[in-house]
Amino acid sequence: MATVDDVRALGSELERSYPVRVRGRLKFRVGSLVYVAFSLDESVMGFAFPKEERDALVGGMPEKFELPSESDMRFPWVHARMAALESAEARELVVDAWRMVVPRKVSDAYDAAHPGGPG
Repeated sequence: MATVDDVRALGSELERSYPVRVRGRLKFRVGSLVYVAFSLDESVMGFAFPKEERDALVGGMPEKFELPSESDMRFPWVHARMAALESAEARELVVDAWRMVVPRKVSDAYDAAHPGGPG
């Protein structure tokens, strides 16, 4: 099972990424862009994800993933149940979400430094 601590450690290490608390919720940002956010009870992780791929993700694994609220459907965003994720899977989702908000050269530098994927 993935934990918030798994994500917190990785999110704090990614270039340009920093944690914030907004109304009691832990979020990770690059600049003003949020790419990961947790529910108040930290049981659900919302993360940046391409709009055109989210129906396939949610439909393929509804036990792990769910669509955001209707008002958030305009954003490239998906929710994951933390209890259903493995730590490595959560780290991969975080890195992929981070890639959506950083310049390509920053993402490429991460790949060069981490050829095996997220630590």
